[in-house]
Amino acid sequence: MQTAEKIKPCYPLFGDDDYRKSLTDKRELFEEGHSADKVRETFLWTTTLEYQELNFKRQALTVDPAKACQPLGAVLCASGFHKTLPYVHGSQGCVAYFRTYFNRHFREPCSCVSDSMTEDAAVFGGQKNMYDGLANAKAIYKPEMIAVSTTCMAEVIGDDLNAFINNTKKEGHIPQEFPVPFAHTPSFVGSHTTGWDNMLEGIIRSFTLNTMADKKVGANGKINIIPGFETYLGNYRVIKRMLDEMDVAYTFLCDPSEVFDTPTDGEFRMYAGGTTQDEIKDAPNALTTLLLQPTQLEKSKKFIENTWNQEIPKLNIPMGVDWTDEFLMKVSEVTGKEIPESLAKERGRCMDLIADSHAWLHGKKFALYGDPDFVLGMVKILLEVGAEPTHIVCHNAHKRWGKVVEKLLETSPFGVNGKVYTGCDLWHMRSLCFTDKPDFLIGNSYGKYIQRDTRYKGEEFEVPLIRLGFPIFDRHHLHRQTTLGYEGMMSIVTQLTNAVLEQLDRETIGMATTDYNFDLVR
Repeated sequence: MQTAEKIKPCYPLFGDDDYRKSLTDKRELFEEGHSADKVRETFLWTTTLEYQELNFKRQALTVDPAKACQPLGAVLCASGFHKTLPYVHGSQGCVAYFRTYFNRHFREPCSCVSDSMTEDAAVFGGQKNMYDGLANAKAIYKPEMIAVSTTCMAEVIGDDLNAFINNTKKEGHIPQEFPVPFAHTPSFVGSHTTGWDNMLEGIIRSFTLNTMADKKVGANGKINIIPGFETYLGNYRVIKRMLDEMDVAYTFLCDPSEVFDTPTDGEFRMYAGGTTQDEIKDAPNALTTLLLQPTQLEKSKKFIENTWNQEIPKLNIPMGVDWTDEFLMKVSEVTGKEIPESLAKERGRCMDLIADSHAWLHGKKFALYGDPDFVLGMVKILLEVGAEPTHIVCHNAHKRWGKVVEKLLETSPFGVNGKVYTGCDLWHMRSLCFTDKPDFLIGNSYGKYIQRDTRYKGEEFEVPLIRLGFPIFDRHHLHRQTTLGYEGMMSIVTQLTNAVLEQLDRETIGMATTDYNFDLVR
């Protein structure tokens, strides 16, 4: 029994007799389900090549998507600007979803408001909701900027954010000069990375489109860094550290690393850190803008090239040794700053780490999924350490991205068996893990269901999950880790190698059956 003096977590609690009886009664009296034999028969059929062929013919159905919706990305982007309140024009339930997603991933509060559109607004439009919503948000939460995005409801009925915001100011609900950048982020197209890109473009457009007369490329001697949809807070810090060691002046256009990692010291910080409005206004004066995740930043790239007249270098996400080299050399070329000995030593330590671990990773087969740039970077890392990426799934990537990954696979003998699947979900990945078993699966927390399904068929079919990506709900503090730069390479190789060794220990744990040499040194 659950009491105030003895609170059980759900795992042992649901094993109590009263819960077991309740679940048994529910199954036998109400579910009207199939027999255990029929369920097992059907399950086994879903693990076959016959079922996989049918599964990959799906066109109008998504099962367990490996992506989220646009406004979620817009909320993350808005959170990275100084004293900015993310505001979603749409239903309250959607915003609850966005906030809980970030709450569970970052283990931090996520400030975001909604103007709570309901049935009447869905019919007549949400202008009145915005009148009250913007006025109340400004009065209660005292932001210096409110960044507006949309949900499905507002997009289906065609609400015009530009008109609605201008009308709200014209009617005196908020001051005319108060900044309210916006982005249309329909959830039924694109993904969270699209929404991030749309929101960033909306913010930089709002502050710079009509003030370009006195701007000059290179005038401030800085470089701009655009991170894209990035939820590893260590990545913001490692890029800053490397640029600081090079003595490079820079501006991060969006930096939520403080607001999602505030200290517990008795002070609540609704707003912490972030890119200031002055930094946004000055960004067109930079030498150039570097995109850390270029695949997902097409709209922002176009605006920067056409309006700021900056030439954006063609770079890959700085994951792995080669692409980190490429990033640092481009920074050096643009700024004239030398790469310091400290970063050369860090690179050397990274190479030493690879040499120590490659024997355990060599030839291991990894299936992986996630966002386009992250997956591309992971493929690069696996090839660099001699591992074999096999099933490469990206739900929110276009076919051009798929061709890029295929070309990357062709550059290494370890990529010959790799196959790329764009627009596919985790139910597709489940089929692949059954019919062509990899040694490990790399992905976010939702991959645990694939691991459990494969284990259910038998221990020899289990595909262990290595948690990398977004979201990570069922492990703590991984969001503070690093995946970019030499530091990120070392972190990922450490995680991969130890996963291999953990699995080796599980497979050799049988006393006098598999554990003959009692090997302590790996």
